[in-house]
Amino acid sequence: MSAPVVRFAPSPTGRIHIGNARTALLNYLFAKSRGGTFILRYDDTDTERSRPEFSAAIAEDLAWLGLVPDRVEHQSARLPRYEAAADALRAAGRLYPAFETADELERRRRRQMARGLPPVYDRAALALGPDEIAAFEVEGRRPHWRFRLDGRRVEWLDGVRGAQTIDTASLSDPVLVREDGTFLYTLTSVVDDVEMGVTDIVRGEDHVTNTAVQIEIFEALGGAVPRFAHHNLIASTTGEALSKRLGSLSIGSLREAGYEPMTVAAIAVLTGSSEEIRAYPDLAALAPHADLAAVSRSTARFDPHELDAINAHLLHGLSHSDAAPRLAALDADLGPAFWEAVRDNLGRLGDAVAWAAVVRGPIEAANDPEDRPFLAAAAALLPPEPWEDTTWGSWTAAIKAATGRKGRALFHPLRLALTGRDEGPEMKRLLPLIGRRNTSDRLS
Repeated sequence: MSAPVVRFAPSPTGRIHIGNARTALLNYLFAKSRGGTFILRYDDTDTERSRPEFSAAIAEDLAWLGLVPDRVEHQSARLPRYEAAADALRAAGRLYPAFETADELERRRRRQMARGLPPVYDRAALALGPDEIAAFEVEGRRPHWRFRLDGRRVEWLDGVRGAQTIDTASLSDPVLVREDGTFLYTLTSVVDDVEMGVTDIVRGEDHVTNTAVQIEIFEALGGAVPRFAHHNLIASTTGEALSKRLGSLSIGSLREAGYEPMTVAAIAVLTGSSEEIRAYPDLAALAPHADLAAVSRSTARFDPHELDAINAHLLHGLSHSDAAPRLAALDADLGPAFWEAVRDNLGRLGDAVAWAAVVRGPIEAANDPEDRPFLAAAAALLPPEPWEDTTWGSWTAAIKAATGRKGRALFHPLRLALTGRDEGPEMKRLLPLIGRRNTSDRLS
């Protein structure tokens, strides 16, 4: 098989969410694991809703996830290509004008349903004569343009769903050009896929019915029909479909909340598949598990709590050299020993800021006043520096011998005094970082 060409075609009308990221990642990993091409193509023909700032935000979100497109296209720059395609379909008798208003179509649908008939467009416009068309034009009506379907069984082998068959006789002839002359995605995507050499279309299962229609359009335009794969959609745990309205699940909001890009990538790709949802260090490691054949036919349920577990696991395996530039940006890079001490207690990288503050001090202690004599005794037993990992053990052993305390009664007051917290990283690692002077001050 030749190297695939795929595309991710978002509408820049809002921020993309984890469901959109699923489609983008599946396309990217499918192409890159096979030496192929990934096209980012903005579906921005809706001039009222599309915004440049949303295009920029989508590019930023994809870059954060590690997706670098090989080619970027804007449908708004390709309008002459769509007009030429529409003219070709008109000349072939496949695109015909229809003058019904939305209200007229709705009334017709209701009548059909009342009679127990499917609400499929009856092609009344095909019977219009020149005089009738002229009369509509005198009224000031402008036509929308419908694609005349063949009304046949369209079959394809879906990369996720297997053998698929849709009888286009059960579908309404789709509108490809609106009354105002603007184009619907059904046409523009096919024109672009043909001219950009797209070989594989990986998208959500909500486009399955569109596929039969688009295969007929591909064939009518004389283009090669790509392979199709329709993955399941991601829904919330309550079953609500994700949308751009759910800002908390946007890629931008997840990034701002401190999640790692590979956390989001793993959840987006592996949710709703037979693959285990686990952390991977990079996209190259994730790619072999982005298997379309492993994608379930059932709706994928997204549990936000899984983000925390995967994110923590990723951080716990992150080396100091990889973390250092980001820690430095947070003013929390206190060196490899600090990172080794705190990383297993981090849920998000930003949590390191609080532990850096604990090491640097000052802190607000929260000890019981009754522990003051015990802490004074501990201060008197502080060994001289230099301190290392064994210092905590030898020091607490000396305190135990002197005070008779053991277990929680020994260790908990010391942790509270030195860190201001009930729990956290191992004290044997933190103590050398805090140092003798800070330790002495906090025990007094």
